[in-house]
Amino acid sequence: MQEVDYIIVGSGLAGIAFIEQLKANNKSFVVYDDASQQSSTVAGGMYNPVVLKRFSKVWKSVIQLQLATEHYEKVTAQINTQIDYRLPVWRVFNSLEEQNNWFAALDKPNVGLFLNKEIIKTTINGIDAPFGFGEVLQTGWVDTQKLITHYKQWLLEKDHLIQQSFDYDNISFKNDQVIYDQYTARHIVFSEGFGLKKNTYFNHLPLNGTKGELITIHAPELELNQIIKSGVFIIPQGNGQFRVGATYNWEDKTNTTSKDALSELTQKLDKILKVPYKVINQQAGIRPTVKDRKPLVGSHAKHKNLAVLNGLGTRGVMIAPYVAKCLYHYLENDMPLDPEMDINRFSN
Repeated sequence: MQEVDYIIVGSGLAGIAFIEQLKANNKSFVVYDDASQQSSTVAGGMYNPVVLKRFSKVWKSVIQLQLATEHYEKVTAQINTQIDYRLPVWRVFNSLEEQNNWFAALDKPNVGLFLNKEIIKTTINGIDAPFGFGEVLQTGWVDTQKLITHYKQWLLEKDHLIQQSFDYDNISFKNDQVIYDQYTARHIVFSEGFGLKKNTYFNHLPLNGTKGELITIHAPELELNQIIKSGVFIIPQGNGQFRVGATYNWEDKTNTTSKDALSELTQKLDKILKVPYKVINQQAGIRPTVKDRKPLVGSHAKHKNLAVLNGLGTRGVMIAPYVAKCLYHYLENDMPLDPEMDINRFSN
């Protein structure tokens, strides 16, 4: 048997963030991943500290943004590939009332510091915005597919990654250790996304799962140096390509793309985009969402050396480094978890 400090199940955004905590603290680990979950790889990847529908604050936005910035800088250096693209988000105003709501939001705690105080009247060829734009600062997007692909390659090169499904029935316990396959460990951390529904230790948690679909378009006449947010977001990818999303489907739990989602996205896009474009790709994945829109973090009620790091929802890029740090200090230093993320909130 080989001894490690941690076994990690899943290498999406949550798993990678927790691995980085382990590396920073010289903990040994091995990762199991069967590539069955796609939500991280098909995510739009935006990080944005403001809810643009209501111009309100994002949960823990200041600390999340700080840790996310540090995390992706560190990972970029490690995999030697650019993954973090820092671009402002320009929210299209649809009326004078929305402009007034923007100005009112400037006085909100942890909201106003991220908003440009001036309405942007710049004309963008191909974007219909007669009432102008509101600019959100300290925003951007992470190429999650490139991140996960390169990070898995790094894990393989370091002999940290085992590419196979995890068998929950093969877990056993002895003294303070948990035993699985050829490994004994102090902890197993499950960061499986929607795969948690098959986890016999944590599938009682209310992980709903929301299907999201994105399209990639080619629009050579559209030139953007920012992310546009209206009914959809439009994220520049270079070479005249843009990612457009996203849909929300609470019923369908498959990773199969749909004609309905394509129609929804193109209809919303047509309301704002006034230059020719062609859809060149469509992707789908199940986001790990929770009914109260907070993460699922904590230990199993009976088996304390089994932990979960999940439920990051639509803001996984920004949330992951924060909750990973919280879980690490909870497991290693007995630091209490914020009750809003602690899975014990669902114990009654």
